[in-house]
Amino acid sequence: MFERIKDTVFRIVKSRLFVLILAFCALFAILVNRVFYLQIVKGQYYMDNYKLQILKTREIPGTRGNIYDRNGNLLAYNELAYSVTIEDNITGEDRNEILNGILEKIISIVESNGDSVISDFGVVLDSAGNYEFSQTNETLKLRFIADVYGLKTIDELTEKQRNASAADIMKYLCTDEVYGYDLDMKKMDKAYLLKMVNLRYAINLNSFQKFIPTTLATDVSDETVAAIMENLDELDGVDIAEDSMRRYTDSKYFASIIGYTGKISQEEYNALDKDQKKKYSQTDIVGKAGLEQTMDEVLQGTKGKKQFYVDSVGKVTDKVSSKDPEAGNDVYLTIDKDLQEQTYQLLEEKLAGIVLSKLRNVMNYDPSQTSDSSQIIIPVDDAYNAFIANEIIDESHFGADDAKTVEKQVYQKFTERKSSAITEIINEMNNSGAKAYKDLSDEMKAYMDYISIDVLQKAVGILIPDKIDTNDEVYKQWTTDETISLNKYLNYAISKNWIDTSKLSDYISDEKYSDSAEIYQGILTFLQNYLDSDVNFDKLLYKYLIKSGSISGGQICAIVYEQGVLPMDEAAYKGLANGSVDSYGWLYQKIQSLQITPGQLALEPCTGSAVVSDPNTGEVLACVSYPGYDNNRLANTMDSKYYNQLVTGLSRPFYNNATQERTAPGSTYKMISAVAGLTEGVISPDSYISCGGEFDKVTPSPRCWIYPGGHGPLEVTGALMHSCNVFFYEVGYDLGLDKDGDYDSDQGVEKLAKYAKEFGLGEKSGIEIPESEPRISDEYAVQSAIGQGTNNFTVSQLNRYVATVANKGTVYNLSLLDKTTDVNGKIIKKYEPVVANEITDVSSTTWNLVHQGMIAMIQDTPSFSGLGIEMAGKTGTAQQSALHPDHGLFVGFAPADKPEIAIAVRIANGYSSSYAAEIGRDIVRANFKLADKKELITGSAAQLGTAIAGD
Repeated sequence: MFERIKDTVFRIVKSRLFVLILAFCALFAILVNRVFYLQIVKGQYYMDNYKLQILKTREIPGTRGNIYDRNGNLLAYNELAYSVTIEDNITGEDRNEILNGILEKIISIVESNGDSVISDFGVVLDSAGNYEFSQTNETLKLRFIADVYGLKTIDELTEKQRNASAADIMKYLCTDEVYGYDLDMKKMDKAYLLKMVNLRYAINLNSFQKFIPTTLATDVSDETVAAIMENLDELDGVDIAEDSMRRYTDSKYFASIIGYTGKISQEEYNALDKDQKKKYSQTDIVGKAGLEQTMDEVLQGTKGKKQFYVDSVGKVTDKVSSKDPEAGNDVYLTIDKDLQEQTYQLLEEKLAGIVLSKLRNVMNYDPSQTSDSSQIIIPVDDAYNAFIANEIIDESHFGADDAKTVEKQVYQKFTERKSSAITEIINEMNNSGAKAYKDLSDEMKAYMDYISIDVLQKAVGILIPDKIDTNDEVYKQWTTDETISLNKYLNYAISKNWIDTSKLSDYISDEKYSDSAEIYQGILTFLQNYLDSDVNFDKLLYKYLIKSGSISGGQICAIVYEQGVLPMDEAAYKGLANGSVDSYGWLYQKIQSLQITPGQLALEPCTGSAVVSDPNTGEVLACVSYPGYDNNRLANTMDSKYYNQLVTGLSRPFYNNATQERTAPGSTYKMISAVAGLTEGVISPDSYISCGGEFDKVTPSPRCWIYPGGHGPLEVTGALMHSCNVFFYEVGYDLGLDKDGDYDSDQGVEKLAKYAKEFGLGEKSGIEIPESEPRISDEYAVQSAIGQGTNNFTVSQLNRYVATVANKGTVYNLSLLDKTTDVNGKIIKKYEPVVANEITDVSSTTWNLVHQGMIAMIQDTPSFSGLGIEMAGKTGTAQQSALHPDHGLFVGFAPADKPEIAIAVRIANGYSSSYAAEIGRDIVRANFKLADKKELITGSAAQLGTAIAGD
């Protein structure tokens, strides 16, 4: 038996199977040993240092293309800078605590070196230290709120979320148990808390791309870079990155054309089509306005890619592949940089000159007592108030710990008056026998207007505009007759269910079952709380403190030095503070020297625009909107506070006055009426129409600007030269005569509209930035013939129209684009002139007569004497209301015999068209080098010429 076993074992040992079994057992033993070693012996070590290899792809944006003017002058470019970034790799229950600690250190380091962290959150602090939304546009505000709550569309917002205030948003982000940042709102200063929320929110927007860094501070100094690098061991995920920053040269002159860049919004990304979404990601920097937006795909370039492995904490462990990005193409504009800048400066200097000509050392002026709008003045108290109303000085700093002497004096006056004013307002509103509105003081009227319109309707919606019956007798008694008090009006509104009681839930016991008396008391309690922290009410209080003399003009002007708006001048400062320096004289001199500009003051006039084009191509040589703004502060990472100032600024710097502001064209329209009259045969070159100062064929009878008396008999060139209204009233009237000789206004309107459309006024001009729709008059043929009626056009549209007059019938689309090239200068695309229409039904005789009339107008104007070149032009005024100065307009072209430039200018509320004409004259001088630049641009308020009559 033993031998048999021995023999079997011997055979097995000698077989190849045994060798395999032995090898298998040896390998299995090694494997078991290794597993035991890894899981038991070294298990905790590898658990603590677990490396999960993840393949990631990071997109590298291409460098944005440059923007140049027509002569190759650089307008927009990129600059290498350093940014502080963070990759949020922190997990666990104490994530908020760790991340907040890191961000606090970042803020400390960055600010200690004079730099700033990002500030592009949708909430800012107003001048009273309260949270407010940076967006005033309701749709954009709701889009931001939807982003905060993580919703794809605005429609998903609940009613509560829709009505969330800026303070509610802050509370949600700071304290929400699930999504909050665990920030103590009681312990942290509001400004500091807002900085923390800015950073946390930016990180949160990147949370879906964990290994993509978030920028915390841009364009930081070398000192900040060094400090961050020294502390990297304490700043998990923080790094210094090289970044491409968008820069703009001479920004205020070109911002309205070029726009600025910024991070793509969810709404913008959602609006992209499928192909575009392949090119863009939700972290991209894109054009947000102007040509930066229009030409974004051209400027963007092609992204590069880098593939790499990262471990569980985001550290790169291995690089796999990379593809370099390609730079975007460069864009060359048709704009002439020098002409653009000089046109802007001409506008500013002329506006300053007009302001000074109307500034008077009087207080409490009432423009309604002035019968002629051309005689409206600017009282000095309005100018002093403008320093606060348009935030030239920061009234929120008056009560700060580091406020200066005069700031504290003014703040004390303000706080004393605010307490008593709110008490007076509430007492007035609580008095059932209160005075009728018309019997109140001007100050109390202003408070009642502000409460009933700005607060209860616009700001909080307690008064529901859609429910108010504007034909209701009591409503008319309040708004039109002014024979009842606000107490009576609001109690009546409650009885008519014009009040949204849900907005008063914190002030009444039960919004469904409260009686009218409780609802009214709830409104009063709400108002008392609201007005106490309302910055706009504060500004209204300051206005009347200045008007009453409780706060002096000298104090307001002295604060300009205390807050560093102007460099300190000790003598002037002390003199203003103690009253030995005349504040009116000081202000006059500062406006004269443009140290304080019309755009800052935001008084009428404070805005203007001009468009200059080549009438033979439609190329725009200058497109100016005054005042401008610094788009460098909006590009890359937006300065939310500055953005909010631009949006709410009284001089509307964000609004492109050249392409978006519409007014009646006034007498600049008369060339169309002349062409229509001559072409339709209602007048001939030899027709004379007698002007007696009044046109009595319609009722009411419109008058000429010379009344009584009139111009006497005129033919068409003389009518254009003298801008005779009666002549063109007759043309409009005759165009409306039917075959039986009866007047049909609609027929006249239709014929005028036909020619206006031929001149391109029925559509936008073609310019590649946002432009308002034009409106051709659809009523009152007689008035429409002199540019009134319902005619409304932008300066860009008037420019295309006068360019068509200049070239005798070819309507070119206006264009800002010359060409695009690659980085090596190779032309990618050349933009050729686009003809929108050819006017073929107008004779050469008609064109010549119109040109002669425009040339005669210029020759008859003393301010154009000695110009050095023959020019054609036409002035015009457009009335806004009896309480505001008229708008002044001018259109023209030069040289008259062979036009090279066409010009359109408007000064909103500019009193006289002569000032717009002087700007047009000086644009010609600048373009054709007919005067030395120092003669044209003096750096001070312009001298005003003699007014041109009859426009």
